[in-house]
Amino acid sequence: MPVVLHATGDVDAARAFLSRHYYSNFVDVLSPWHPWQTRFDVTPSHAVTVGDLRFGTDVRIQFGELGAYHVNLPLTGSLVWRQGGHAPLRATPTTAAVFQPVGDACLEKWDGDCRLLAVKIDRGMLEDELARLLDGPVTSPLTLAPTIDLTRGRGASWLGLVRHMAADAAQPHGLMHHPMIGAGLREALVAGLLSAADHPYRERLEHPRPASAAPAAIRRVVEAMRAQPGKPFTAADLAATAGVSVRSLQQGFQRHVGMPPMAYLRHLRLERVHEDLRQGDPAIHSVTGIAYRYGFLHMGRFAAEYRARYGVPPRDTLRG
Repeated sequence: MPVVLHATGDVDAARAFLSRHYYSNFVDVLSPWHPWQTRFDVTPSHAVTVGDLRFGTDVRIQFGELGAYHVNLPLTGSLVWRQGGHAPLRATPTTAAVFQPVGDACLEKWDGDCRLLAVKIDRGMLEDELARLLDGPVTSPLTLAPTIDLTRGRGASWLGLVRHMAADAAQPHGLMHHPMIGAGLREALVAGLLSAADHPYRERLEHPRPASAAPAAIRRVVEAMRAQPGKPFTAADLAATAGVSVRSLQQGFQRHVGMPPMAYLRHLRLERVHEDLRQGDPAIHSVTGIAYRYGFLHMGRFAAEYRARYGVPPRDTLRG
């Protein structure tokens, strides 16, 4: 999608633009006696939004829960921020601010000389990418560390990637605007954040378990479930596929996958439902139809599980 350019000295216009492309907000100008003008260059998409933002005056911006992962990377100046009940932190050109999908967020003081890159990432996309990199479901909420060191290592490399993408998006024929290449760049940005930020799965990403570590029997069952996730498997069916007893299958999955086989199947089905909802057309598809396709017959329980995993009701994902 082409970059959206916006410049204004009107606080309501600035607030409306940020609401449209990022989150609902309330802006309080801290130095109203100085003339000022915002400059927002934003490349929006459903999954990843990258913006080059500057306000031109000191402001305070309050948000509710973001519902997405978000990173602010100051290029100049500084930003004092907080989320939930945590103490305020400062983001600078050496330290990025990382926001979670849950917890009210506030930019306590966005300095007038602070120009920043603002990266918004769909919660489902980040968690699905983590599951893909781990080659298995994400079984607990993904909480990223609140800061990233931008001076060295993968933090510095990720900053370079974001800067490149923002600069490329500003070009009318940049690669970010190509349907296939742009999608690949956005996926690289998401995977790069998982590598640059600290989180509970970081060690597993740094030292992945080789596929050969799981016995052939376990791999056969995983492949069968991935090939037909909507099939009404029973524990006995899966044990027969593995060629072992139900008890041995349970123990093998717990040892090599980290959960029972039926729990793995349920996580896999949720992932497939989520992907189909993201790609679906609400004029043609329904949440119930997609859920039934993958074996979810009790819609109340399904909706509760989906919301616990992805932070939104399934109908919101289908509506985009």
